[in-house]
Amino acid sequence: MERSLSMELVRVTETAAIASGRWMGRGKKDEADEAATTAMRSLFDTIPMRGTVVIGEGEMDEAPMLYIGEKLGLGYLPEVDIAVDPLEGTNLVAKGMWNALSVVAVSERGGLLHAPDMYMEKIAVGPKAIGKIDIDAPIVDNLHAVAQATGKDMEDLVVVILDRPRHERLINEVCQAGARIKLISDGDVAAAIYTGFEDTGVDLLVGTGGAPEGVIAAAALKCLGGEMQARLLPEDDEQYERCRSMGLSEPKQVLRMNDLVKGDDAIFAATGVTDGELLRGVRYQGRIVTTHSVVMRAKTGTIRFMEATHRLEKKPNLPMKI
Repeated sequence: MERSLSMELVRVTETAAIASGRWMGRGKKDEADEAATTAMRSLFDTIPMRGTVVIGEGEMDEAPMLYIGEKLGLGYLPEVDIAVDPLEGTNLVAKGMWNALSVVAVSERGGLLHAPDMYMEKIAVGPKAIGKIDIDAPIVDNLHAVAQATGKDMEDLVVVILDRPRHERLINEVCQAGARIKLISDGDVAAAIYTGFEDTGVDLLVGTGGAPEGVIAAAALKCLGGEMQARLLPEDDEQYERCRSMGLSEPKQVLRMNDLVKGDDAIFAATGVTDGELLRGVRYQGRIVTTHSVVMRAKTGTIRFMEATHRLEKKPNLPMKI
């Protein structure tokens, strides 16, 4: 993939963040998501690539744009797979809460798992604990392994878990082991990414969340040198068949990094919509808007943080209806 593609992807997430950030704290998650999706879609066709959406806003009959299988870009090389979440954390924006992001992940064609919209069990860690986790092991064993790998005492580990009734037993086991828990209402993509940055204070992400979000997070962790293990959790015959149509003969097999993101190259970009541990949210000062983003590439290991100032009078075509 071309190096310049990294900067183009940041333009995409910046635009989606600016459009959706206007809805922060207004209690309207659908409007915020629509704003992000429309803005992101408008920018993709300015990028020199032949992109195919493999993780998006749903199937063709479910989403008017950024649907799975949709072709994006100017129509010439490079040929890439694209995973998008125009607004990761729609509820977070609606309620004015932390850690909403606009995210994009890109790989060479065929590089991203075409994850169906179902639940996925996940465990994610940063670079220091790579090779130390096992999704089939008891959580206490994983906690001890990560504590040893990071040189931390058990009581210093911070484990992020989605605040859901299905995680009650897992939460109790982590507490009994002596580690600390950070519950989140939404946004496990952000939480997985934070395991790759020591200054966020997050050591592990564990629990069950969305499969598409799992693949996007895996792309980011591949760039960061971290690790994710996952397992799809189909709930009915239709979902089992969907897994098999993806080439997974055993739908509940353990998915490792090279199953989630194949090859040695991937690019991940994210822009903060609301404030978080890693990125600041969008700031509006009249017609001047400031964004804070990160872009990473697996092949080179480069991580760039970018603060940008946008003068909206010079961008008359930017979709920002409200």
